[in-house]
Amino acid sequence: MSISSIQAHPPVSDSQYSRRVFVVGATGYIGKYVVRELVARGYHVVSFARSRSGVNASTAEEQTRQELKGSEVRFGDVCNPDSLRGEGLRGERFDAVVSCLTSRSGGVKDSWNIDYQASRNALDAGMEAGISKFVLLSAICVQKPMLEFQRAKLKFEKELAESGVSYSIVRPTAFFKSIAGQVEAVKNGKPYKMFGNGELTACKPISEADLARFIVDCLEDPDKQNKILPVGGPGKAITNLEQARMLFELLGREPKLQRIPIQIFDVIIPILVLLSRLFPSFEDKAELARIGKYYSSESMLLLNPETGKYDADATPSYGSDTLRDFYRRVLNEGLAGQELGEHSLF
Repeated sequence: MSISSIQAHPPVSDSQYSRRVFVVGATGYIGKYVVRELVARGYHVVSFARSRSGVNASTAEEQTRQELKGSEVRFGDVCNPDSLRGEGLRGERFDAVVSCLTSRSGGVKDSWNIDYQASRNALDAGMEAGISKFVLLSAICVQKPMLEFQRAKLKFEKELAESGVSYSIVRPTAFFKSIAGQVEAVKNGKPYKMFGNGELTACKPISEADLARFIVDCLEDPDKQNKILPVGGPGKAITNLEQARMLFELLGREPKLQRIPIQIFDVIIPILVLLSRLFPSFEDKAELARIGKYYSSESMLLLNPETGKYDADATPSYGSDTLRDFYRRVLNEGLAGQELGEHSLF
């Protein structure tokens, strides 16, 4: 019987139990690819999703079912433990939970509600459902925590490691999507915007498909269990300036660059912090500015704790999808499915 033909509430045998995976954050950028990879490998996948998902909550239930085809999609609220248990797990047994949860805005409350509390809810409910494995999609930037979402992720990472459940904490570098925000503007003749000289930061970007394969590998490879796993894509680390040059080369144009002084954040952040003391609605705006400064000044690479410097050579590589091929594809086909939503800086 194929995965796609399994009906809701199927009887679960002991042999099936070892292949049942519950996915939270299934409608996210990486979550969709994780679900597809699990289905392709023959797992019985239950995807838990909000009734309205996607950028600006624009995706309704039927479209979500289509995007997560092959899995059994259940709708509810991962922030509500009762919904997670009743509408998600339904008293059934599962072997593993895979969490691709991440806050949409990076705002203070959203970070703690999603990156910590919703993840904690999924762990607690999963343990009640008998799981033996939990795979967490985290982020490499938590190595140097200066932002609320990083602190929230680290708090959950610690609790997961202490839970007694076999765990894999996956800390990827930049996604292709996160460095694609200027493709359309450059294609339309606008300059490529960068902070400083464009060489302040570097990353080893990884595709959504390669990262999904790595995440599912964690369920099957004992060497990837009970570990924190930093991971980047193939090839050498690439700076912002090199990304810009690659784009213009693929377009057959001379680079057209606009350099922005990173010190601009040192002006904007204190103003927003001051305003947030008077108007609470500015708290998340101040945090978003801090996020902008962080990503403009910190590399998404493995941090050497002894030197305090980022080490490209020590950052593990995985997969075969290259940034050049990605840029070539989106220049030809557009950025459908790669929208940054609230994470867009430029």
